[in-house]
Amino acid sequence: MNKGMAAGLVLAGAAALGGLGLVGAYNGLVALDEGVKQAWAQVENVYQRRLDLIPNLVETVKGYAAHEKSTFLAVTEARAKAARVLSPDVINDPQKFQAFQESQLALSSALSRLLVVVEKYPDLKASGNFLSLQTQLEGTENRIAVERGRFNEAARTFNTRFRRFPTNVIGRSFGFKMKEYFNAEEGAKTAPRVAF
Repeated sequence: MNKGMAAGLVLAGAAALGGLGLVGAYNGLVALDEGVKQAWAQVENVYQRRLDLIPNLVETVKGYAAHEKSTFLAVTEARAKAARVLSPDVINDPQKFQAFQESQLALSSALSRLLVVVEKYPDLKASGNFLSLQTQLEGTENRIAVERGRFNEAARTFNTRFRRFPTNVIGRSFGFKMKEYFNAEEGAKTAPRVAF
C-alpha cells in the first residue's frame, strides 16, 4: 500500500468517525427533545384537567352565591385565557411560554378569590359535591406541581446536552433551541405571615 492510499484511508476513517459523531449528537438531541415534548404533554394534561374541573366548581358555587357575579366572571375569563395559550408550541417560544405562565397565574388568582367567596357560605363548604370538586382540584394542583418539576428536569437534561460542544454547533445547525423552565410564582419566595 502506498502512502497516498494510506493517507486516503486515514482521511476516510476520520470522516466516517466524524459522521458517526454528528449522527450520534443529532440523535441524542432528538431523543432529549422528544423527552421534553412528552413532559410538556403531561403538563398540558394536568392543566387541562384543572380547566375541565373549573366549570363544575363555578356552577356548584353559583347555586349558593348567585350574587358573586364578578368573581364568577373573573374565573371564567381567566379559564378562557388559559385555555387559549395551552398548546404544544409553547415550549419552543419563550414569549409564548411566559404568556402561558402568566395565564396560569391569573387563573390561580381567580380560583383563590372564588375559594374566598366559598368561606362566606358554610352550607356550601359542607356540600358533598363541592367537597368532592375541591378535593379533585387540590389533587390536580399537586399533579401540576409534579409535572412541572418533571418538565423542568427534562428541559435541564436537554439544555445541558445542547450547550455542550460540539453538540451546540450541531444542534443550532439543525434548528434546536434551548428549552424554557417553569419558575416560582411571584411572591413564592416570601413565606406567608400567620397571625393568631
